[in-house]
Amino acid sequence: MLNSECLEVFNKYLIEVKKSSPNTLCSYMRDVRQFGDFMETHTSENIVTATEDELAEYIDWLKSNGKSVATVSRAIASLKCMYGVLCDVGYVSKNPTGKLAPEKSQHKLPQILTSKEVDLLLEQPSCTDAKGYRDRAMLELLYATGIRVSELIALNISDINTSAGVVRCAPNTDKERLIPLYSTAVKALNEYIEFVRPQMIALPTEQALFVNVSGERMSRQGFWKIIKSYQQKAHIEKTITPHTLRHSFAAHLLENGADLHSIQEMLGHSDISSTQIYSQLVKKQLKDVYNKAHPRAHNG
Repeated sequence: MLNSECLEVFNKYLIEVKKSSPNTLCSYMRDVRQFGDFMETHTSENIVTATEDELAEYIDWLKSNGKSVATVSRAIASLKCMYGVLCDVGYVSKNPTGKLAPEKSQHKLPQILTSKEVDLLLEQPSCTDAKGYRDRAMLELLYATGIRVSELIALNISDINTSAGVVRCAPNTDKERLIPLYSTAVKALNEYIEFVRPQMIALPTEQALFVNVSGERMSRQGFWKIIKSYQQKAHIEKTITPHTLRHSFAAHLLENGADLHSIQEMLGHSDISSTQIYSQLVKKQLKDVYNKAHPRAHNG
């Protein structure tokens, strides 16, 4: 089932059944088209096969690109409406929007991990087998660079220069960017590339940096399962997605003195306004710490 067929069914429902106003029709269709474009660009799935995790990642992606609470809430309403229709006509058997809830203004800022929680998560892969070495290298690389999960799995072996301590990220939609790596990430990558990857790849010609147990390029879904399993193993109650590490990377850099323009460049944001959300996040955290810790903050 193509995305275009789903959109056509939904468009027809809005016009003929819901009798939506032109403005409502335009807004709903713009929202669901954007979701369809996201699925085609960032995943190997489509509207019909999208899972709850992929819907959650899409909403996370909207927030990380600086979309307002109202915009995100409307997107959720549009998706819920569309999937209700697709369920009714039998295009999908299970509605994947069940866990999505409209945004509340106080929850506008993305959730991040503390430095301790990051350390705990990165300690989980056990380097006793090939999978452990690979997983540690993936998690270290993700937190070291803040790249998107789609960029992580698209990396080729030629994109890593451990001697220079940089990774080259060249997604189709953005200009190429070089992102530095801290020494622990370089060490984890070196061990994986030199001793583990040669045993894991199915063919000597394989270009993918990270491969699955079949020796082929790691999928988004595969990486999602990996990060979820380590979240559970670490007993971290926060919901961790690949985007959580991207948010944490940016917020922790900002907390420690990095400037917004440098962070913007490393994240690959075309607009600085998308990066400025991390300033709000750091300020909010600082205020929370102050209100909790200052002896006179509880007076009156």
